[in-house]
Amino acid sequence: MPLHRSLSSAALGTRWRSYRRVPNTRLPHRWREWLLDPGSLTQRLTEASGGHFRVELRFQGWGKPSRSEARSLGIDPRQQAMIREVCLLGYDQAWVYARSIIPATTLNGPLRKLRHLGNRSLGTLLFKDPGMYRGPIETTTLRVPGLCEPAHARRSVFYLNRKPLLVCEVFLPSLLRVQ
Repeated sequence: MPLHRSLSSAALGTRWRSYRRVPNTRLPHRWREWLLDPGSLTQRLTEASGGHFRVELRFQGWGKPSRSEARSLGIDPRQQAMIREVCLLGYDQAWVYARSIIPATTLNGPLRKLRHLGNRSLGTLLFKDPGMYRGPIETTTLRVPGLCEPAHARRSVFYLNRKPLLVCEVFLPSLLRVQ
């Protein structure tokens, strides 16, 4: 099974914790800064890679979110959503796997452009929008087949024009090897 599919499966059934309720001392020190940073991950990865950053689209299509994802978005789990899975690469190494769930109701009007991102970064679009706001960051630890150590992940709901979309980011061990 490709790594991104393993990561999707692992992230779907896990228990997420809001760092506002869980003391951040429970997060591994070496990952804490990455997991709790409220800024643009795209910008941070671009800087960490000296500009050798790119987005690789792995999957984009219509589907149903997991129950946990639907609950975070405040939607019915039977509601269709656009699911987008990408790898964020630095120096051509996968550093972060990201899964975004965008409800069909979010993709109207000016937000139709989200359907056509391709290999462009969603984060760049989100953090350029002056009306964007982000809900609380939730974290989890994942055991993923193919990885020798646990992966740490975060997710949060972003709002554009008051319409929600969920972004889950799984930080891969390869990210720490370059720092």
